[in-house]
Amino acid sequence: MTTILVIEDVESLREEIMETLSYEGFDVLGAENGAVGVQIAKTYLPNLIICDIVMPELDGYETLVALRQEPKTSMIPFVFLTAMIEKADMRQAMQLGADDYLTKPFTSSELLGAITSRLKKYNSVREHYYDEIKAVGERFEYLSHHDELTKLPNRVLFYESLIQAVLHAKINSKSLALLFLDMDNFNIINNTLGNDIGDQLFKAIAERLKRYASPCDMVARIQGDEFAIVIPDIVDMLSVKRETQTILDLLSHPYNLYGHEIFITSSIGITIFPDDHQEVDGLIKNAELAMYYAKAHDRNTYKFYSPDLNVQSSEYMALANSLHRAIDRQELRVFYQPLVDLKSGQIIGAEALARWQHPELGLIMPGRFVPVAEQTGLILRLTELILSSVCEQMRLWKELGINYGFIAVNLSSQHFRPDNNLIELISKVLQKNGIEPHNLELELTESIIMQNAEFTIKVLSQLQSMGIKVAIDDFGTGYSSLSYLKHFPVNTIKIDRCFIQDLITDRHDAAIAIAIIDLAHSLSLQVIAEGVETVEQIQFLKEHGCDQIQGYFFSPPLPTNEFEKMLIEGKCL
Repeated sequence: MTTILVIEDVESLREEIMETLSYEGFDVLGAENGAVGVQIAKTYLPNLIICDIVMPELDGYETLVALRQEPKTSMIPFVFLTAMIEKADMRQAMQLGADDYLTKPFTSSELLGAITSRLKKYNSVREHYYDEIKAVGERFEYLSHHDELTKLPNRVLFYESLIQAVLHAKINSKSLALLFLDMDNFNIINNTLGNDIGDQLFKAIAERLKRYASPCDMVARIQGDEFAIVIPDIVDMLSVKRETQTILDLLSHPYNLYGHEIFITSSIGITIFPDDHQEVDGLIKNAELAMYYAKAHDRNTYKFYSPDLNVQSSEYMALANSLHRAIDRQELRVFYQPLVDLKSGQIIGAEALARWQHPELGLIMPGRFVPVAEQTGLILRLTELILSSVCEQMRLWKELGINYGFIAVNLSSQHFRPDNNLIELISKVLQKNGIEPHNLELELTESIIMQNAEFTIKVLSQLQSMGIKVAIDDFGTGYSSLSYLKHFPVNTIKIDRCFIQDLITDRHDAAIAIAIIDLAHSLSLQVIAEGVETVEQIQFLKEHGCDQIQGYFFSPPLPTNEFEKMLIEGKCL
């Protein structure tokens, strides 16, 4: 029932209005002055208030102000009753927030007409307000369960849907596959092309996954560049493998965004219900673990969960924790593998290679701990430690009058981010030890060079202007583009060992090696062959003009004292 509050100090008029309204079916409340009216309004929250202006204690204006200041009563329609007919008085009433006014004397029809009009408008506004609240609620409900960018279900809805899918599979004795997908090197896209294009790429990836997935499959964006797919009612493992490979191929096709042709791959982890686990949390953990394994080892591939991964994960965590302490405890050692000039046969330098002298596991090779350092962010501290150690050693050799030529130090892609001041670090270490820049060479791979090309060119140009040499390591296994060799300031190319090991027996490897040597020399670059192990390889490389070699034929990587002894003795090829 609609409730109306009448605030009028003249009792007879108040009773007359209340009687008229009661006869029309309204629930009516009365107040003899503004102060009482305000209290009744706060208590009963009427649908409309009729109020006289001239009253003792609290007049109509003051009553309206008091009600509009109270959140609970601020929106109640308010109609003034007044004997005043001055426009200024009415203007003041409307400015304070009155909805209408009636001039005394008034008829019952005028009173009911004003009430009907105000209530109709009030109900219309209220319905609109409620519709807006409902729309906001629905929007909030949608956003709480969906990713705003891609419109895919988010982690919350994914989790709820996976619970239902597992329950359905249990009831019907079915199997399902849970896939976790992570985009490989997505940060390169954002760093190179910007977050806007990165967002558009996310949307394009989501569209491909949605178009590919069957109506029964669940596709969700978990977070960042991670997606998940639930495939119910799987028949056998072969069908899961085929479907997963199709997804890998689908995502690896180029994306054309704002004039850019973008390539990206993904790593996928797969777990099977009920074989691997029968609970949702366990399945998610398994799929994530398998995905991280695929990402850490091969990329652009998929990996099924197996119990062995739990053991490997534990070993990884133990190794990561130990590596933190190893850096602090200075357990890292530098070994030196000689670089030999093919014409003179003399040692002209060496590559510095890290080894971890673990107190329990013994000597750990870089292939085992460097990926851990990369993934945990310790690679920056590790490289700084190696660089400092190498420069200190070069200072000692210089003081002893030992000619070591130059020493090459490997860099990670993480050093070529705008927030890592590589130039400042190298300048500081060289200056501290009094080392000439030409005695230092920095090695980086083709993939590092291409990650953020514009910024990398700037950094490499600064390094070269300082007199530091730059080498491309593992050449031939990455982009191997003539265009980047033309634009990037580098001094040396190192032919990857995979082209050297079968050089004599495989004509393709021989042709590639010759082509790299000719290419480098045409660009006035030096060439080093890595992994040289036989005299036949030496002879071949000499005949085709390779400048330097590195490998076990001459020497494996050596501890500092053994390499120093080799320098003093003047060992030659």
